[in-house]
Amino acid sequence: MTEKEVDILNQITEGFRGCIFIQKEGKTLFSKSYGYAHLADKIENTIETKFATASAGKVFVAVGILSLIEQGKLSFQSKIKDFLKFDLQKIDPQITILQLLTHTSGIPDYFDESIMEEYEELWIDFPNYKIRKNEDLLSLFIQKPMMYEKGEKFQYNNTGYVILAMIVEAIQEKTFDLFLNKTIFQPCKMKSTGYFELDMLPDKCAQNYIYDEKRNGYRTNIYSVDVKGTGAGGVFTTILDIELFWKNLLAGNLISKTMLEEMLKKQVQVSANDNTAGYGYGVWTRMFKELHTINFQGSDPGVSFYSEYCMEEESIITVVSNYGDDVWKLMRELRENLYQQE
Repeated sequence: MTEKEVDILNQITEGFRGCIFIQKEGKTLFSKSYGYAHLADKIENTIETKFATASAGKVFVAVGILSLIEQGKLSFQSKIKDFLKFDLQKIDPQITILQLLTHTSGIPDYFDESIMEEYEELWIDFPNYKIRKNEDLLSLFIQKPMMYEKGEKFQYNNTGYVILAMIVEAIQEKTFDLFLNKTIFQPCKMKSTGYFELDMLPDKCAQNYIYDEKRNGYRTNIYSVDVKGTGAGGVFTTILDIELFWKNLLAGNLISKTMLEEMLKKQVQVSANDNTAGYGYGVWTRMFKELHTINFQGSDPGVSFYSEYCMEEESIITVVSNYGDDVWKLMRELRENLYQQE
């Protein structure tokens, strides 16, 4: 990285809190931490800090499902009724694995981002500390009607990935996080990645902070998110572990190259205004000028995460904040300054 590029990075990251990682063609160009992991004690974030990632964890659930498909334990056209033995009530039992993966199922979303602004609104009447397993979320959506007929359209849906995780558990007869640890985290040597409970966090985990305007200070998000992550998200990881995940995924070490190609290509269009914007299996796809980019991302109160792979540049950029800083704005600026220009 040139001195000029470093100067630009220092300018656009001013005031940022979290970690940034930039790699190109297998060579790490930039890796830096900012701000505090524990604000009160002034413990700084480091490259080894474990960060919450919100919905970014959906990519791991998707890879887990795709690996089971390749093992012949289910298929894209398998129905949820084949695995879920509880009363689905108004939920269509014919919803397929493919529809869950691509957010086209119409299943009632326990957190409908089109009508709810803040995730912590969920816990006004239902205590977040009760959410320690996927099934603990059932009461938040099981009595709701379908949002639309299955397969009708794309609409980002958290419940869909909770159901996928429950299907993993039904097939494997173990919790989905143990399955992902064996299937993805251990093979990739992602030793700092896992689904940790907020009241039993291991070492080097960052607290997540929300600015409280009424009290004019920062509070943690311990009452704002699930106490333990589910299929919808909530995994903790480091920027270095994310690099290991990309490396192994792209090398075909987790799923076959044929399945990987399907995972990373646009399966559904997500924007009426941008026909390059799409969703694959657990990942978003988009063109930046003439460049193909793949990303997974997440946002929760006090949490923001974005990791992107650019095919032509063979580059990985990961940005994570434990203060909910605008990683999307930062990513746009990084692209403009670091990717090749037309």
